[in-house]
Amino acid sequence: MHLDEFVYKLHYETDKVKPGDWVVNWDDAPLPYKLYCGLPSVDLPVSPPFHFKEKKTSTPSLEDLGQFLKFTFGLTQLSQTLPADDPTGEYTTYRRFAPSGGALYPSELYLYLKMEDLPHGIYHYDAAHHRLVALREGNFDRYLQRALGSRCDVSSTFGMVFLSVFFWKNFFKYHNFSYRLQGLDTGFVIGQLLETGRRLEFKTSVYYQFLDRAMNHLLGISQQEESVYAVLPLSVDPAINWSRKDNVEDAITASSLSGELVPLSHSHFVRSKVIREYPVLLKMNEACMLDSLPLKKEKTEVSTQPSQAKRLSYDFYKVCEKRHSPGLDFYQKPVSKDTLMALLNETFSGTVHQTDVDVPCVSLYCYTYNVEGLPNGFYSYDDSKQDLTIIEEGDFRTELQDGLLADTVNLAQVPLHFVIAGSSDHYRADYGYRGHRIQHMEAGILSQQLLLAASALDLCGHPLLGFDVNTYDDLFQLKEEKKTSLLFLPVGSSHPLPRLQGRL
Repeated sequence: MHLDEFVYKLHYETDKVKPGDWVVNWDDAPLPYKLYCGLPSVDLPVSPPFHFKEKKTSTPSLEDLGQFLKFTFGLTQLSQTLPADDPTGEYTTYRRFAPSGGALYPSELYLYLKMEDLPHGIYHYDAAHHRLVALREGNFDRYLQRALGSRCDVSSTFGMVFLSVFFWKNFFKYHNFSYRLQGLDTGFVIGQLLETGRRLEFKTSVYYQFLDRAMNHLLGISQQEESVYAVLPLSVDPAINWSRKDNVEDAITASSLSGELVPLSHSHFVRSKVIREYPVLLKMNEACMLDSLPLKKEKTEVSTQPSQAKRLSYDFYKVCEKRHSPGLDFYQKPVSKDTLMALLNETFSGTVHQTDVDVPCVSLYCYTYNVEGLPNGFYSYDDSKQDLTIIEEGDFRTELQDGLLADTVNLAQVPLHFVIAGSSDHYRADYGYRGHRIQHMEAGILSQQLLLAASALDLCGHPLLGFDVNTYDDLFQLKEEKKTSLLFLPVGSSHPLPRLQGRL
C-alpha cells in the first residue's frame, strides 16, 4: 500500500486498513509495559498515602523524580470488567492517569538523568515496579545536543525524557489502525507529563524533530519494534532558553553520530510468543526518519506568554484519580456557559508549551446542547479572544449519533461534544509524513488537558476515534477551512463505571 493511500484510508476509510478476518489473540497479548531482564535498577520512592506533594527545593530529588514519573506514566489502578456477553470471564487492565486506546499504552518512557542521587546516564522507566533500569552510563550532553540539531541547551538540564512507541503493544489488537492511536496516545502522555512537571516547577519543551536513528541507538532500542516519537528536556532554571541555536555541524548524520557509541544488546520480555509482522507501520516510521542536518522547517519564534485566563485550583491527585471514560454511563445534566468557559480557559491555559514546529497544529470546536445561557449549536473556540463563535444553531444530536461507527456513547445524554481538528493535509508540505504524527501528538496533548479540566469541574470525557470523519467534518463545517476532525470528545456528567477497581 502506498503511504499516501494509507494515510487517507487511516483517516477516512478506517475499515480498509485492517483485514476483515483479523482475530485478536488475547491469550498471547503483550504486556502493557516493557520489562528489561538482568539489569541494575533503582527503586523510586512513593510516600504513602499516595498523593501529590509540591516540590520544596530548587534541586530535584529522587522523590521528586519518582512522583513525576508515577503521575506521568506509572501504574495507578487495577480494573476488572465483566463483559455483558460473558459474566464469568473478567477482563483485567492496569490503568494510568493518562488514557490509552484499549488501555494498551503503546508508549515507553526513557530518561537521560544527571542527578546527585544517581549515576549519570540513560534509564528506562519500569512502570510495573516503579523503578529506573540502568541502560547506559555516562554523560551524553554533546551527543544529544547534536542529535537535536544544536537547538537545545542540554548542559543546563538535569534530565531528558524520551517517549517511544512500541509498535506491537497495540498492533496486536488494532492492526494498522494502531498507527493513528500511537501518535494520539503519545500526546496524552505528553499532556500529562507537562501538567505534572508544571506542578513540580520543572521547565520543559517538546522536540518533535531529531536524528531518529541516533536517538534510538543511544537508548539501545531496535527500530524494527520501537522508535522515539518525542524528546522533552527537563530543567529547574526558570530563565532557560529552549530556542538557543548553536553552530550546527553540517556534517552530522544519524549514522556518524551513532558510530560514536557502542551498540547495546539488552534483552527484554514482551510475553507474546508470536509477534506478527507490521510492514506498513515500519514503512511509515522509516518515511518519518530524519537522517541528517539541517532539520526540516523549524520554529522561528517561541511564544512564552501564558494565557491570561484564571487557572482552576484543584487537588491534582484527586482530579487524576477520578478521571475516566464513561462510555454509555453519561446522563443528561445541564451545564452553564460559565462552566463551559472555565473548562475551555483551563484547557488552553494548561496547553501552553514550547515546541520546535512552526505551524498551529490543532484547534477546538464544540457542539453544545442544554447549556444554560448558550443556544444549542456548533461553535469554534478562539483562545486568543477566549470566546466562542457560533457556526450553526440547532439540535444535531441525532446527526452526531449517526456519525458514530458504533454506539459506544449515547450522545443524547451529553451536553458538550468537542472535536479537535487540524490541517487536512497533516502538514505534509512542512514536515513530510512526520507531520501526521506531530499533529496527532498535539491533538493528544490538547485532549489530555481538556480531560483534566473536565475532571476538575466534576465532569467526564471520553476520547473517541470511532466516528465517520466526513460526517463530522461536514457538521462542524471544517472543509471550508481545509481542516479535518482528528478526535471526538464528548464531555458531561456520568454514573460510576460498572467495574471493580482499586488503587495501586
